[in-house]
Formats: sequence, C-alpha cells, structure tokens
Amino acid sequence: MSSVDPALPSPADRSPDHPAPGLSRRTFGGLAGVGAAAAAGGLGALAGAPAAAAAPPRNDERPFRAAPGRRSRRPNVLFILGDDLGWADLSCYGAAGIRTPHLDRLARQGVRFTQGYAGSATCSPTRFSLYTGRYPGRTKGGLAEPIADRGVGLDPGHPTLASLLRDAGYATALIGKWHCGYLPDYSPTRSGWDTFFGNFGGALEYYSKLGLAGEYDLYEGDATYRDLRYYTRILTERAVDHVTTAGRGGGRPWLLNLNYTTPHWPWIAEGDTEGSAEIVRRIRAGDRKALFHEDGGSLATYRAMVEDLDRSIGQVLAALRRSGQEEDTLVFFASDNGGERWSYNWPLSGEKASLQEGGIRVPTLVRWPARIDGGQVSHEPVFTPDWTATLLELGGARPDRAHPLDGTSLAGYLLRGERLAERDLFWRVRGERALRRGDWKYYRGKGGRDQLFHVAADPREQADRAGHERELLARLRASWEAVDRTLLPYPPQ
Repeated sequence: MSSVDPALPSPADRSPDHPAPGLSRRTFGGLAGVGAAAAAGGLGALAGAPAAAAAPPRNDERPFRAAPGRRSRRPNVLFILGDDLGWADLSCYGAAGIRTPHLDRLARQGVRFTQGYAGSATCSPTRFSLYTGRYPGRTKGGLAEPIADRGVGLDPGHPTLASLLRDAGYATALIGKWHCGYLPDYSPTRSGWDTFFGNFGGALEYYSKLGLAGEYDLYEGDATYRDLRYYTRILTERAVDHVTTAGRGGGRPWLLNLNYTTPHWPWIAEGDTEGSAEIVRRIRAGDRKALFHEDGGSLATYRAMVEDLDRSIGQVLAALRRSGQEEDTLVFFASDNGGERWSYNWPLSGEKASLQEGGIRVPTLVRWPARIDGGQVSHEPVFTPDWTATLLELGGARPDRAHPLDGTSLAGYLLRGERLAERDLFWRVRGERALRRGDWKYYRGKGGRDQLFHVAADPREQADRAGHERELLARLRASWEAVDRTLLPYPPQ
C-alpha cells in the first residue's frame, strides 16, 4: 500500500494553519449541574518553559467543530498513555494542586474530551481493548483484570492496531509498559510492533526495575536491558530518540505507543533513592506486596510524579516539533483507567477497578494540526476501542473480518463534521456491569442492584433513577446482557 492514503489528500491542498489559541479557562466536564473549575496552569511559548512564565488563562475553548475540506497525508501516530492517572489530575481538567502546562498546551492546540472513557477499569483489559479494538472479554487474556498469570496474554495470532497498520505500511514501535503477557509466549514484537523497549509486567520499582515477583523487568526486544536510572527518564529519552529518528525515515508513516508507568505505584518520585532502596529491600526479603506501597506515598509525592509525567511528555512533543513532523502527527493522550488512592477524581465517584465514572472516565486529548483546529472541547462519549477504529481508518488499514471491531471510527466526526450516531458503550468487569447510551448509564455494582443514572447531569452517580425509568432500565439491561452473551465467560476463581 502506498504511504499516501488516497482518502487523505496531499499537504499542498491544506488550508493555512489555524493559530493555536491561548490556554482556556476550561469548563470542567462540560456537564449540566457541575460548576466550572478553572485550569490552574499555563505554558509559555516553548515546551520547556517553566509554569511561572505562562500566560494567564483565557476564555477561548469552544465546542468542537470539524474543519472539512482540509487535505493531508496519512498521519504519524504518537499514542501516549499515563498509568492510573485520574480524571481531574491535570490542571486543564480542574486539578487545583497539580501543574501540567505541557499537557494543557496539548489540549489547547487540539481537542479536549470531557467524556472520554477507558476500555476497562484496570491496566491489562484496557490495553487489550486498544490493541484489538474489541471488548476485553472477547479474548482469554482480556479476562484477567489485570494480568498476573504468566500463562495468559495477547494471542500473537490476533490482529492488532500495530499489525494492521504495519500491513498498511506503517513502522511500529512500543516504548514502555506492555502488560499483555510475558515471555516467552507473549511480546509486542510477536503482536505487530517492529520494536519494543520497556517492561512486561503491571508495575516495577522505578530505579531497580524489579517487578512484583522480584524479577528484573526492563527489556529491549526480548533481551534484558540494564539501566538503573529513574524509569520515566529512560522512557522519555527513548521516545525522544525514536521520534527524532523516525523523522528521517523517508516519508514512511509511523505508530509509536508510548506507555508510561507514571503515576502508578510505588510512590517513588525522581530523586527519592531512599524510598526506592526501602522498596527494594522489602522485595528481596520476599514481601510480595512491597510494590503496592500501601503504607507509603503522599499528595506531594503524587503531585511530583504527575508533574514529572507532564514535563516528560513536553520533552517528547518538543522533539516532535524539532523533527518537522508536528503538523502531520496525530498525538493522543489518555490514562489507561481511573486514578486511585492519591488521585483526584472530583466530581466522579469510584476509582480504578470500578465501573463507576471515577474508574473509567479519563482525561483524553487529541491533536492533529494538519486536520483539526485547536482550542476545542468535545462532550461526545467515546472510549478506547473507538480510537483503534479511528486510527485504522486514518491509516488506511482494513480491520480483520474474522475479528470485527467493537469500537466506532471517529474519523467522520473529527474530520468531516459527521454526527456521531447514538451507540452503546459497554463495560464488564468481574462482579460489575455498565452500559452507556446517550446521557444515560446502566450500572450494577458488586452489591447486585441495578441502577440508572443520567450521567450528563449527574456525573457523580448519586441520583438513582431506576425507579422512575423502569422501561429504559429494562432496555439497557437487556442490551448489556445481549453483548455479554457474545463474550467469553470468566473462569472460576
């Protein structure tokens, strides 16, 4: 396939760049019944500028509107995931005590989604939903919430976002957290990524790279790679190098999945070598819960980790700009699920591992200067499998007919101004169920009671309307159960 998608016309036919507007005073969530929370940060002209040099907030974020008629080459894709980052942990989503100027700048140069959802409530299943474009429960490995057993993972024979884009002419790479299975049977390089540098497991100590079982977990391809510096720094350097090198690739488009572990536990900020040494001592003494760090952390440490993530992403984006590829690169940022413990999810209820809003609604940012104007906000409900379908369409890749996608491509909405048809967003975790249709959400928690919330007006899920909307509740429950019957059952515990 040609490196130029005939559906995406050439750069010569583009309209002039739309100037990036200043930092918005974000309308928090864009939801009825929810007060506005001002964005607490800004950014100077350079990605590396300190927050103190930022311009004051401005009221210029406007409802999303596509700019049809623009033409471009197929985009490069820089798909960035934070790990366990909460809904309101970025200043552009209302964080009062955390400054994230680089991600705020990304938001004001593109589109901020107020109702962006993860594909599941924990790490592995969301990654399965991204890589396959399907509900996690369609594959055996996706039933693990999250993966801990070394005997399960993403089947190398299953088509993925990476393998399908690679077949369409893309160079593919994954840097950072994989968490979709372990060697020798499972690896990104067995599932469509040309190169891999990162960790296989769900968590690791940031300096020693020791995982939950005390194993060393930093790899280049399938071989261990020795580097005892702070992990976020290592991943950022690798990503900067990769983006810079990709710019010399002779026009071949590329996909880079950049999966940080920040701000996932253990709560070790850069420079905290004493805290690192204590975690390592406990791991080596046989404490299998040492990485969970249930007796550690603080708001100050969490803030330092999130702000470090922001600075690191700023460095990668600066490298992208220097490489001359910024215009033709679609940059996506989100979290793999909701936050926990030290995270800030207000006004949402619940956290990671729950199908309440706080467990699955995540900050979601998209920028593609060639095709999408900046300074915009979208209130459309979207979730992880949608982005798989979207990127495949933009990249000129055809989904595999034997493995139909569960997501809906957003390309028509983002580029051509097409209205998104109402559809269901479906989630299932062991002991919980949820389905969103329009403004309504059907939810059953571990208590076994069916509930119904008008989440557009009640994102905190406090006003249960099940008794007032019995027919609607019955329809949504029936729709959830119809999808559930097509999924694999959970194995006995």
